[in-house]
Amino acid sequence: MPGRRELVVVLDFGGQYTQLIARRIRECRVFCEILPYHTPVDELVAREPRGLVFSGGPASVYGAGAPTADPRVYGLDVPVLGICYGMQLMAHQLGGRVEPAAFREYGRVRMEVLDTSDLLAGLEPQEDCWMSHGDVVRALPPGFRLLGRTEHTPVAAMGDPARRLYGVQFHPEVVHTPKGRTVIANFLYRICGCRGEWTVASFIRQTVEEVRAQVGGARALCALSGGVDSAVAALLVHRAIGDRLTCVFVDHGLLRRGEAARVVQAFRDLGIDLVHTDASNRFLEALKGVADPEAKRKIIGREFIRVFEEVARGLAGVEFLVQGTLYPDVVESGTSTAATIKSHHNVGGLPADMQLQLVEPLRWLFKDEVRLVGLELGLPEEIVWRHPFPGPGLAVRILGEVTPEKLALVREADAIVEEEIRRAGLYRAVWQAFAVLPDIRSVGVMGDSRTYAHTVAVRVVTSEDGMTADWVRLPYEVLERLASRIVNEIPAVNRVVYDVTSKPPATIEWE
Repeated sequence: MPGRRELVVVLDFGGQYTQLIARRIRECRVFCEILPYHTPVDELVAREPRGLVFSGGPASVYGAGAPTADPRVYGLDVPVLGICYGMQLMAHQLGGRVEPAAFREYGRVRMEVLDTSDLLAGLEPQEDCWMSHGDVVRALPPGFRLLGRTEHTPVAAMGDPARRLYGVQFHPEVVHTPKGRTVIANFLYRICGCRGEWTVASFIRQTVEEVRAQVGGARALCALSGGVDSAVAALLVHRAIGDRLTCVFVDHGLLRRGEAARVVQAFRDLGIDLVHTDASNRFLEALKGVADPEAKRKIIGREFIRVFEEVARGLAGVEFLVQGTLYPDVVESGTSTAATIKSHHNVGGLPADMQLQLVEPLRWLFKDEVRLVGLELGLPEEIVWRHPFPGPGLAVRILGEVTPEKLALVREADAIVEEEIRRAGLYRAVWQAFAVLPDIRSVGVMGDSRTYAHTVAVRVVTSEDGMTADWVRLPYEVLERLASRIVNEIPAVNRVVYDVTSKPPATIEWE
């Protein structure tokens, strides 16, 4: 596991900001892993964490069936930081009192800082913080002291330095708490004794060692899409096992315009063994008549694996399949404390009888971390900064059944979107920009004649890691050019709409 010697574990109680906690810890150069709240204590001990963080959650600690922590965690001599629900749970289990709040706090709140000796070191006497809670700690547990309070929250922060147990009612992980990163850094460095050893270079070094140990003397295939994730995964594994890695680029017929040729050229230029397989007819045949998005993802995941297995049978000694799976892929595909948002083709869409063993060197990383690793490995910037593209490709940007006609339409619309975003100088400033083909038609008028044609939706978002996203307020002239070009250059389209929904409640992709 990356960064095992300096690891902090976040126990997830179902909080909406749990992934943000992990990100903020990693920004402090400490590796962090999210585990479900019911992870056995013995398993936690085996991981040798420097600290534990209890996330927030939607439950009330005094409610029936509320998630709880094994009380033994408080006696492990490992520092614990409880956030929101996590603080309330700590207070509840250690003899304090938690009650419904007379005045609930949601949003920005002014906190009075009473103690700056450890957790809140560096904070001013009055600090803004972000609250989202309906319960409060009314009485401190024995041994704890009050560190901060607000007008309606008698315990906004608490601590027991002797046992190194701390809690905050506010959310230090969100940007709306200006000194939140300071609070997290204080916990990591002052209380847990971390040194910030988790760097890009240390990740590469340790991951290469782990891959070398996992693969041994066998051969591996890399599922290469041309995007930054699979490219970085390929370079990491190539550094570990050299020419025993063969990259397989499967053209499933669901790529963007001209993408297949660019991918083949780019990776052959990197000097890595590449097999190019055109399986577009196979994928389209498998998707014929299928409209359900989860079914499409699972079919694409299955066919990917089958193609790789067929290629592997022609290569002696291939036992492993390398994938560019990222942490958001794992989280969104469902964990024991998080609902399945959508099955990623490389996680929830994998067939149960898969014959190859998986190598996933990026499984613990967020997208921005992968880009940094790519730059460190010398990957061309054109690939490093390429917008994320879903493994199922344009199939999940076509609502309903995938047909050759719909693919051609959305492919051209997507190319226009990218061209105009680049023309406006916005490509590096946004996270993703693409076209979607909803399964609807509408009435229009073109050349004095009635039309009944397709609608194209344009989606442009900003994000740091894909876990949350906001829609981009594009200049009107850019929107005008997009709409004008799409309806003028694609005869089957007579209407363009712009998606102004953030994530959550929507996901970035429409399927």
